[in-house]
Formats: sequence, C-alpha cells, structure tokens
Amino acid sequence: MFFNKQKSRLIRRSARQAFTLIELLVVIAIIAALIALLLPAVQQAREAARRTQCKSQLRQIGLALHNYHDNFQAIPPGWVGVTSNQVDVQGVNGWSWAARLLPQLDQSPLFNAINFGQSILAPGNAAPRSNSVAVYRCPSDIGPRVWTITSAGTQTPLAEIAGATYSGVFGSDEIDFCNGLAPGLPCRSDGLFYLNSFVRFVDVTDGLSNTLMVGERLSRPGAGWLYTWTGVVSGGENPIVRILGDTDITPNRDLIHIDEFASYHVGGAQFVLGDGSVRFISNSIDLRIYQGLASRASGEIIGEF
Repeated sequence: MFFNKQKSRLIRRSARQAFTLIELLVVIAIIAALIALLLPAVQQAREAARRTQCKSQLRQIGLALHNYHDNFQAIPPGWVGVTSNQVDVQGVNGWSWAARLLPQLDQSPLFNAINFGQSILAPGNAAPRSNSVAVYRCPSDIGPRVWTITSAGTQTPLAEIAGATYSGVFGSDEIDFCNGLAPGLPCRSDGLFYLNSFVRFVDVTDGLSNTLMVGERLSRPGAGWLYTWTGVVSGGENPIVRILGDTDITPNRDLIHIDEFASYHVGGAQFVLGDGSVRFISNSIDLRIYQGLASRASGEIIGEF
C-alpha cells in the first residue's frame, strides 16, 4: 500500500511537470516570432560587415594604384589590345588594368604566370585567367567566382574566366571599342581608363579627390551580366564592359545597363577616388555631378556629393 501511494504521488507530480500540447505550440509560436524579428537584424549586420570589407578592398585597390603610379609614373592602361603577339588594331582583346596591378596587391606569382604578349584566350593563359582574386570581389556580389564566356551569336564556350566586382572608370561617355585605330594609339575617353591609356595624376586637373577611379558593378548571372579582372576577350558578348564602366546613369537605377556602376548595397555603390579615399555614391546623386566625377579634366565644379 505504501509503495502504491508513493507511485501515485510520482505519477501526479510528473503529470503536473509536463507541458500540454497547447502550451508547446504557444512556446513554438513565440520562438518563431522572435526568430522572425531577429533575422532581419542579423541580415543587416552581416550586410554591414560585407559592405565594410568591400570598402576595405577598394581602399587596397586605391593604394595599389598609387604604388603603381609611383613605379611607372602613370596608372595602368584600361586594357592593351593584343592577339598572338600582335597589337589588336580594334582593341577588343587584351589584359586589363587589374591584371597589371596584381604585384601591388601581393599577387606577384599570378602576375608572373600571365603571358601579356598573348591574348587572354591563349592556351598558356588558361590557368591565370580562371584564377579568382579575393580583393577583386565584393563579399555581397552573388556572381560566380568563375564563369564561361561564350562567343557572340553562336554561344560557343570560349574560356573559363575569373569573376570580379570592380571596374575602372572609362568616363562619362558610353564605352567605345574605338575601332579602326592605328596600332598603339589610345582610344581616348574623359575618364582614367581606356584602350592603351597612359594617365598620370598630373593629368587629373579636376583634382584627385573629385575624380572616380574604380567602382562596383552589379552581377546578374541570369542576364549574362558577369565581370572579370582579367580583361577584354574578343568574340565574347559585350566584352569591353567586363573591366570598365561609365556613368551614363546614376547607380542602382531601375534601368541599369550592363555598362553602368551599381551594387547590392542598399542606396548606392562604393567607389575609390583618385586620392585613395572610398566614398559611397548615393542613388540620388545629381547625374551632372556624377558624370563630372567620372571625368579627369573637364573643369566641372563638383561641390559636395
């Protein structure tokens, strides 16, 4: 009898300590609500960290460009047209400013692996052209680290190309292939990077702090908007815009074109200016100011931006 009473007390005590189904469902609902409230904050914190890292990488690129200028008395050319050791008259092929900047970014082994006398598609350049460089990729970019470039029209695969986020500033004009130029002549724009360019800081009469050097590009893999650090590949779809951008419209506009600067950051895109500083350019910036920032010697009075 005594043991039966003890057992009965234990059963009643256990029953009082258990949760009912309704109580369990309420607890689950409360936890789900808390997660729903916390998730946006966590996502914002992660994006803030990615944006900060992206800014740091642009600052590294700006410093590397200054170091390059110290060594060569100019910033690297936007791209140098070359095909099988011959200068590409049309300038639609060749290694980019970012490829020539590799030693200043602690990427000397990769730089030394590139045969700059041959095109990007040359068999000997297969390994370096598909090498993803972390400093050239914003953490917020959803584009692939390596993608396949296809020939215009036929969509035949040409090569595996390393992806990237940042592009040099061609200027305020639409990007031009500059067809028909004599070998070695520059295809000039009003920005800092173009075919066979040789721009010195002394040529930037608008002021280094008022001139954009490099900015973010927004990848859209489904639409074929993919960028690279390697350079211009002849025969590819829209090859020139892989490494350069212009300021025809303000960042992150609804009608973003593949040529334009944009980002996955809310409200605008980040740029490194000629003085090495990094600025966030708002979507709402006046287009005239934005285009003035893209030119190196147009004499605009920029003011605050």
